[in-house]
Amino acid sequence: MKTTAHSIGVLELSSIAAGYQAQDAMLKAADITILIARTICSGKFLIIAGGSVSAVNASLEAGEAVVGSYLIEKLTIANVDQQIFSAIAGTVHVSDENFRALGIVETFSATNIIEAADAAAKAADVTLFRVHVSMAIGGKGYFLATGDVSAVQAAVDAACSAIELSGMLVNRVVIPAASKEMLQELL
Repeated sequence: MKTTAHSIGVLELSSIAAGYQAQDAMLKAADITILIARTICSGKFLIIAGGSVSAVNASLEAGEAVVGSYLIEKLTIANVDQQIFSAIAGTVHVSDENFRALGIVETFSATNIIEAADAAAKAADVTLFRVHVSMAIGGKGYFLATGDVSAVQAAVDAACSAIELSGMLVNRVVIPAASKEMLQELL
């Protein structure tokens, strides 16, 4: 997924109806691209938008203004690492020869996994190849990254540090040489 977005914004809501209302308000407020707008586990609604920093901020403000008490979490990341967009879309290709160590970070929240994945991608020379947000996993999120063992370890450490205060980390794993069979399943 090619994008000119420099910022990403996330709204997680406790109401599906409020989610559609927020999405409409966000699209009317600014020139953004909706990356995800869907129901997620536990009957919640998740909206992830990309665009310029000012557009994303304006759209989140508009969305937040119409949802009232249904807002669970809101996140803006200015100057987001561009790998995030492709990893969310599931369009990253990793060949067998480029797959080395595997890093996995799992959170209790969709919003926190976006923040963690961005920190990981910025911290080390890794390929972020999947950012999974809340669909069919009980509202959790996780990301998968590959690269040299030291780079993957640094990326996982940075991801966990970025969300440390939130208390939303479920688990973190670095597998130095993942099996070929697991690689085929992941890719």
